[in-house]
Amino acid sequence: MKKLTTLIALALLPLAALAQTVKSPNGKIAVTFSLSPSGQPTYEMTYKGKEVVKPSHLGLELAKDKHATKGLQETSLMDGFSETDSKTSTFDETWTPVWGQYGKIRNHYNEMAVDLTQKGTTRKMTIRFRVYDIGMGLRYEFPQQDSLVYFVIKDEHTQFAMTGDHTAWWLPGDYDTQEQETQESKLSEIRSRFHDAVNWSNSSVDVFSPTGVQTALQMKTKDGLYINIHEAACINYSTMHLNLDDKNMVFESWLTPDATGMKGYLQAPCHTPWRTVAVSDDARDMLGEANNMIYNLNEPCKLTDTSWIHPTKYCGVWWEMIVGKNTWSYTNDFPSVQLGVTDYSKAKPNGTHGANNAEVRKYIDFAAANGLSEVLVEGWNEGWEDWFGHSKDYVFDFVTPYPDFDIKALNDYAHSKGVKLMMHHETSSSVVNYERHLEDAYNLMNKYGYDAVKSGYVGDIIPRGDHHFSQEMNNHYLRCVTEAAKHHIMVNAHEATRPTGIARTYPNWVGNESARGTEYEAFGGSYPNHTVILPFTRLQGGPMDYTPGILETQLKTWSNNTSYVHTTLVGQLAIYMVMWGPLQMAADLPENYEKYKDAFQFIKDVAVDWSDSKYLEAEPARYITVARKAKGTDNWFVGGKCDEHGHQSTVKFDFLDKGRKYEATIYADGKDASYDKNPKAYIITKKTIKRGDVLKLTEAPGGGFAISLKAL
Repeated sequence: MKKLTTLIALALLPLAALAQTVKSPNGKIAVTFSLSPSGQPTYEMTYKGKEVVKPSHLGLELAKDKHATKGLQETSLMDGFSETDSKTSTFDETWTPVWGQYGKIRNHYNEMAVDLTQKGTTRKMTIRFRVYDIGMGLRYEFPQQDSLVYFVIKDEHTQFAMTGDHTAWWLPGDYDTQEQETQESKLSEIRSRFHDAVNWSNSSVDVFSPTGVQTALQMKTKDGLYINIHEAACINYSTMHLNLDDKNMVFESWLTPDATGMKGYLQAPCHTPWRTVAVSDDARDMLGEANNMIYNLNEPCKLTDTSWIHPTKYCGVWWEMIVGKNTWSYTNDFPSVQLGVTDYSKAKPNGTHGANNAEVRKYIDFAAANGLSEVLVEGWNEGWEDWFGHSKDYVFDFVTPYPDFDIKALNDYAHSKGVKLMMHHETSSSVVNYERHLEDAYNLMNKYGYDAVKSGYVGDIIPRGDHHFSQEMNNHYLRCVTEAAKHHIMVNAHEATRPTGIARTYPNWVGNESARGTEYEAFGGSYPNHTVILPFTRLQGGPMDYTPGILETQLKTWSNNTSYVHTTLVGQLAIYMVMWGPLQMAADLPENYEKYKDAFQFIKDVAVDWSDSKYLEAEPARYITVARKAKGTDNWFVGGKCDEHGHQSTVKFDFLDKGRKYEATIYADGKDASYDKNPKAYIITKKTIKRGDVLKLTEAPGGGFAISLKAL
């Protein structure tokens, strides 16, 4: 027995000798790399000495494919590796984002790059780790080499072995949609809850496993650690989901396939996106520092001129169609339409088309009177009569307006009022068609002075069989952004893949939807905690065009829609602070804002770009309180939002400038307010605030508060 023990110990000596560790700059996080006895790359991660990720394997399974360098004789990059070199380094810079939560972001990490050679094939691979004070990123890199040039990924096997049955806030893993309600459960409960967690009625649903979840995945351990798994810089690669082995609590990367089932086509030299793990014992760090890490793992801005990119507050012709009072389509005469064939001039208008000249002028006047920069108009272009659900290729041309939308006159009118129109390009997921028309569409925007576009990808992808989050679709979204930059156009893509910090590199990518937005409040509603979990999950990689500001929360007061918004009126104001981003919509109707002009003042005043942000209170899906300083001013704004249980918030104004006074306008829930029974009860008060003051506020169930602080 002693002899056997000695032999085992001797066998493990090479593994121990090869183990090497890189720590975060503050020393709290440590990532250790080693090779298993079979030569499989392995890593583990600790925080303040506590295990965060247990030993987890790394590797890529390659497809036996005629397009690969080794063709049908292809082998995989899973094991059989030996280490040939290892380098460590430190990097520290501070960079200036074009827009965002902060005026400056520090990019400080320690790095370890491990060079590996697969003995049997002589193939080379580097695994690079970057360790920050908030977490780490790792990626696979493939240098130029004769034995590995073209290869096809069948599966990526990056593991994240958890230390226990953590509480998780998760979305069902899906190749096509993120428009789901976040679930809160133990990891072990995902399987039993999965079916009912899926929004099966969504326009495109393709789940892949009863334990598959999406990133960013937020978790909390029994001993109070907050862990977030995501990815950064997902370029020329498919979006990563996670699949859980719920017996051993091990997550493994699960890539989105294309129509053939393959996960990616690569050519060396190349590298994968970063796989990220953020960790802290303070939930507030998940909202600021973790997001910064995702951005830091992306390349610096590639645009030489960014002066034309501007944060934007807008309104538009949208909510009335979402609620069901008006329509995107112009006529009810035809069961189907064909662009260039259907003669709309001879069609009878249906009388409900929202994007008509008079309606658009009304919104332009409203925007001009209230300091809003742009007016979105949906349904302006021909083709909406049969746009969805038919797998139709030539669905829109993105340049031909309906007869009741005078594109030149309306743009001239908007510009005369100091306002711009915002373009809308719904593709109906006919991606080939959109790319066919993209240059003409952007040229039309330039001709009439549009500088921003909201694009949409509702429905199943064409080319048929592909998915919203595949490698080629991710390339498409970025292709649109890079082409738009040449035309000085900002892009806000809906139903596209979730962001992974690429807006650092291309800051004209000012927004995405990529989650369940405000429109679902007209389809039965979202949980009251929805907007206090999304900042921990969906917003990790970039902002969301959430379209808040619905002050008339009870839709039946102006339509036949019986749904209601699952927040209080003041809770809607708080969303402008909690759901940060450079693109914010005042999404309600002008006439509804007239009913609540005093509360609407906050929407008029609130900034959309920030020089600093301070998260004061936070707990996933429970509450978030944040203070932000408006860029280019001395003014601050504070917002608090909570779940259905309400929250007692204590705001300490330690962040204010010393020796300065501020006029505070406080928008608070009324005494008996609640999101379901009394949503529109609110109180507005004013007082003078200075550094060191403390304010206690009661947030109603589903409610919140908002404060504007004007420097005196």
